[in-house]
Amino acid sequence: QVQLVESGGGLVQAGASLRLSCAASGRTISSYNMAWFRQAPGKEREFVAAIRWKGGATYYAQSVLGRFTISRDNAKNAVYLQMSSLKPEDTAIYYCAAGRSSLIVSSLRNTYEYDYWGQGTQVTVST
Repeated sequence: QVQLVESGGGLVQAGASLRLSCAASGRTISSYNMAWFRQAPGKEREFVAAIRWKGGATYYAQSVLGRFTISRDNAKNAVYLQMSSLKPEDTAIYYCAAGRSSLIVSSLRNTYEYDYWGQGTQVTVST
């Protein structure tokens, strides 16, 4: 079992930056693909970014490409999401997720492919 705890959310103005953290426990995440998803009120949970367990290749939703950066520190058993140039449409609950190493690239964007989830952290971007 992997337990994930997100932190770093908050209320910021448009254009600001935030860094989300995801601390893992129970197992090392070094052999898991890791991802961030988000869910806005009344909307389905959507993919934001993912990072492969081996090699560290990263993938992003088009809506955040160039503004968000996902990274991982296996020594600290943690994953991060650096968010910059935030927009009001980025307002959502952000979730960290861990998926098995065998996931293929095309599966990384699917919520159902991930085995472990955190409780989420709220990000609110005001105009």
